[in-house]
Order: sequence, then C-alpha cells, then structure tokens
Amino acid sequence: MINSHADLDDVGVAIVAARAGADVVRDLYGQRLSRTEKGAGDFATAADVDAEEMILSIIHAARPDDGVLGEEGGQQGAAGAARQWLVDPLCGTLNYAVGNMLVAVNVALRSGAAAVADPFSGEVFFTDGVTAWVRHNGVDAQLAPSSATRLVDVNLDPPFPSAPGFRTVDLLAQHQFVERFRPRVVSTTLALAWVAAGKRAAYVTDGIDLVGSVHFAAGITLCQAAGCVVTGIDGAPIGQAGRGLVAAADDESHQLLMSMIRG
Repeated sequence: MINSHADLDDVGVAIVAARAGADVVRDLYGQRLSRTEKGAGDFATAADVDAEEMILSIIHAARPDDGVLGEEGGQQGAAGAARQWLVDPLCGTLNYAVGNMLVAVNVALRSGAAAVADPFSGEVFFTDGVTAWVRHNGVDAQLAPSSATRLVDVNLDPPFPSAPGFRTVDLLAQHQFVERFRPRVVSTTLALAWVAAGKRAAYVTDGIDLVGSVHFAAGITLCQAAGCVVTGIDGAPIGQAGRGLVAAADDESHQLLMSMIRG
C-alpha cells in the first residue's frame, strides 16, 4: 500500500503521512510508554519515535530523492537536497505524556505543502502553500481565520532568546491585552492550525528560525495560506534570520499585539 503513495502530489503525501503518524499517536495514547531523555527536561516517548518512523516510511516511499529532517531521527538524506521535509511526529509530547490530548502531528515540505493532523479530533489541516483547508470526516472546508473568539495562545516554554527585551509572558500582565484578548496556553502547532481555522485570534511565541523548525514550519505555512497576518515579534517577515512569531487572524489583531510587544 505504501508504494501507491508515489502517485500522490505533495499535498497528498503530507496528508497521508500526517494521518498515519496521528494514527500511531492515538493508538498508543494512555499506555505506559518508554522515554528517551533529551536533556533540559525534554524527552521523547515511544509514540514520538514510532510515529516518526511511520511518517518517514511514507515519505521515503513516495519521494525517495527528498531529504527529511525529523525531530527524533535527525537528518536523513542530503541536508542540501533541493526538497526537504520537516517532520514533528508529536508536537506536544509533555501534554501527551500526562494524558492531555492537545497535541498535533506536523509534516511540511519546506516552501511547499504542509499538513497538521489532530490525532483525537480526526481533523487534518493542510495546504499546498496557496490555499488552506481542513478535512474532517471526509469533507474538506476552506479555512477562514477570524478574531471573533478573542482567544490568543501564548507560548510560555523556555528558552527566551529575546529576553529581557521581550518575553511572551509579559503580554499577560498588560492591561490592554486583558481588555481585548483572553490568553490561552497550548504550546503546540495545534494552536497555529486553530488560528487558521478561526478558533483562535492569534498565536505568539519567541524563538529563532521558526520557518526551518520541525515544530513550526507546517503551522506557519498553514496560516500564511489561510490569509493570516504572519510576522516575527519585530514585525519583520518570517525567515531564517527572523525572531519569534506573531500569527494573527486579521490585521487589526496583529497591529494591536505588535503595539503591546513594542511597548
């Protein structure tokens, strides 16, 4: 069956791979899983490893000449390959390990197609880099960002490369932020998918070179294709030299968040 994936376009490969990884994550949920320590309090579970192996088997079969960067296995194939896939098999491992279902599976072709699968809702958010959609129960619907919820996910995870100049936690203490928005903390690419889908007004995080990150690449591509306003925390375009991420459903929300960050 895997060999048949060679007939898929890049979006199809991303969707199939993300869904296959999500199936593994869902099937292993709630089990006592072995852990591999990464240091600084970070770790991978057997679900991370098994899901990545499943995803990579599909990508390798469908696109044998492409390079792949996986969170757990590192670089496979030429790092300088013209086409490079970025794979985060379980975004939200800390949540997953304690029985929290707020996780996602990310598969992205750098500067191309991307898919984010929610193992528990069954939703798959995907894009060809031009338009963005969600597939649920076999039905596709185009994503429509909206700030109506007023909910803003704020990533509070360390490290804080822009401190002391900027820390996302500082937003929560601003009166203007509390007046306009309501904070939430998901710390997973699922939050970016929710911005693209209109379930969140915005997402804010610090960080470096997020477009090249297995954790963020799929979500950023999804938001851009859906028409969200996506910049770094300095307001500059997202890129390798960029810092942080502000993904907002509309320009008004983005400008307001930027004024708070700069303030």
